Amino acid sequence: MLFGQRVAVVMPAYQAERTLERTYRQIPLDIVDDVLLVDDASSDGTVAAAVALGIDTFVHARNRGYGANQKTCYRAALDRGADVVIMVHPDYQYDPRLIAAMAAMVCSGVYDVVLGSRILGSGSPLDGGMPRYKYVANRCLTLIQNMLLGTKLSEFHTGFRGFRRQVLQSLPLAANSDDFAFDNEMLVQAVAHGHAIGELSCPTRYAPESSSISFRRSVVYGLAVLRTSLSYRFWRWGLFRGGIFDASRTLAAEPDAAASVERRPAGSRDGAAAGGAERRDGVDRMQG
Repeated sequence: MLFGQRVAVVMPAYQAERTLERTYRQIPLDIVDDVLLVDDASSDGTVAAAVALGIDTFVHARNRGYGANQKTCYRAALDRGADVVIMVHPDYQYDPRLIAAMAAMVCSGVYDVVLGSRILGSGSPLDGGMPRYKYVANRCLTLIQNMLLGTKLSEFHTGFRGFRRQVLQSLPLAANSDDFAFDNEMLVQAVAHGHAIGELSCPTRYAPESSSISFRRSVVYGLAVLRTSLSYRFWRWGLFRGGIFDASRTLAAEPDAAASVERRPAGSRDGAAAGGAERRDGVDRMQG
C-alpha cells in the first residue's frame, strides 16, 4: 500500500528461471500488496521457481505470445483490486528497486502512465550491454514516433511501466497484438486517450541469461511500430477507425481470452522449500 492505494507488480515471464529470483528479491515488498507472475508455457523451471518464492503464478496452457501474457497480467491485477499496476520484466534488465519511485509517481495523481526509461540519466544503455543495433533502432523509432504522435518521450520500448487502474480499465487492450507489438500499441492508445505520461530514469543491464528477441524479430517489431504510429496519424485525421482504437474492446468486454489460464496460488513469501512444494499442489482456474 502506498498513499492509501493498493500496488500490484506483474511480471510477464517466459524462460525466466535463471533471473526471476534476483528480480523478485529487489522488489520493495513493504509497499507492494501483490506480486503476480504469468508464465507463457515456459519449458524451464520458471513456474516452480515462482511458486517457491511465494509469487502468485498464472500459467498459460500453451505459448500465446508476449502481448497475450500482459493481457493476463493486467486482468489478474485488476481482479485483485489494484489501484496501481507496475509491469516489470523478470529478466533482471531493469532495476526493481525503482518500483517504489514509479508507483509514487502514479499514486501522486500527476501521471496516469509512467515509463522506466533506459535513455534518461547520465549513463548510456550501451554501458549496460545493450546491443548497438538495438540502441540505434530505439533512438530512430522513438524519434519517428514522437514526430507522428506529437509526444516528446525519451523512449517507447521499455519493459518497465506503471499504470493507474483506470488506464487499464479504459484502454481497448483486447484489440492489441498478442505479440511484441502490444507494448507499443498500448502506449499509442494511452496517447490517443489523452493520458498523462511521465518518465523515470532506469539503468539497464544485459546479461547472457537475460531475455532478448532476435534480430529478425526486432525487424518485425520495428515495422509493427511504424505501422502503429502511422495508424494513429490516420486516426487523428479521421481516415482510420477501429483496430486498436476501437474503444469497446476493453479487457472487461472480452474476458474469454483468459479461459485457458491456470492459477498456482502462493502462500507466504518466505521462499521456503517446504512451502513451495506445498503450494505446487494447488491449481485453481482463473476467472476472466
